Amino acid sequence: MTGADRGTDDPDAESVGTVHLVGSGPGDPELLTMKAARLIDEADVVLHDKLPGPEILGMIPADKREDVGKRADGEWTPQEYTNARMVELARDGNDVVRLKGGDPFVFGRGGEEMEHLAENGIPFDIVPGITSAVGGPGSAGIPVTHRDYVSSVSFVTGHEDPTKDESAVDWEALAATGGTLVVLMGVGKLPLYTSELRDAGMDPETPVALIERATWPEMRVATGTLDTIVDVRDEADIEPPAITVIGEVAGVRDRVKSFLRDGGIDALAETVANDTPKSNASEESSE
Repeated sequence: MTGADRGTDDPDAESVGTVHLVGSGPGDPELLTMKAARLIDEADVVLHDKLPGPEILGMIPADKREDVGKRADGEWTPQEYTNARMVELARDGNDVVRLKGGDPFVFGRGGEEMEHLAENGIPFDIVPGITSAVGGPGSAGIPVTHRDYVSSVSFVTGHEDPTKDESAVDWEALAATGGTLVVLMGVGKLPLYTSELRDAGMDPETPVALIERATWPEMRVATGTLDTIVDVRDEADIEPPAITVIGEVAGVRDRVKSFLRDGGIDALAETVANDTPKSNASEESSE
């Protein structure tokens, strides 16, 4: 029973706070929705991961921020802790924002958290965000759909629940669609699924793009083919968080980038021109 279902004679109903499951978009603070920005400002506590990006997290006073994501040293916050913490804070009467990268319901565990809140009688609402699966490629000059090339697009996670006995992703079926594939959180497993797609019959010359830190000031883009993209990733030192786009639309960037403002730098060109190492980032089980 949710807070909204409780009778008005419940003495605890008015003392329970609300949890807002908020999508922050790909990372550019100007891509926050007006509602997301207002709720973040009004919240008593913001539970966040790393994916909203440093500029957005920097807008939140330190005394009301709680990091429930992954850290550079490899430590991470179990989902069970985050679930319990949302309930605990709300029961203490706090207005809580659970801030996620992209959209809460696109590989963001928003569904799990929503169900947990409902099971524990905590009122909540959902604030959609611009999913990085569309906004990320778009910011790099890559449309996930284009009527000259594709009539479908599939969103896939490259970072499944490690407790699963086997992958739920059918790469052979995806290869057969002939549409765009957008893989989130898939930098580490790039050799695995590109190999599976080739084995399934996808043309090795299919264009592929990697977009690192999409819409962030340090956004980088590396392009290649299904056959070369692993070597491109290694040469350009592409790191999480990054998005993989597989399909003919990935080749559109090269035809428009000369006129594309704020479309990120070409990572391979940067690697040749400047060998300065980048800071490490952790890949999160979220957008």
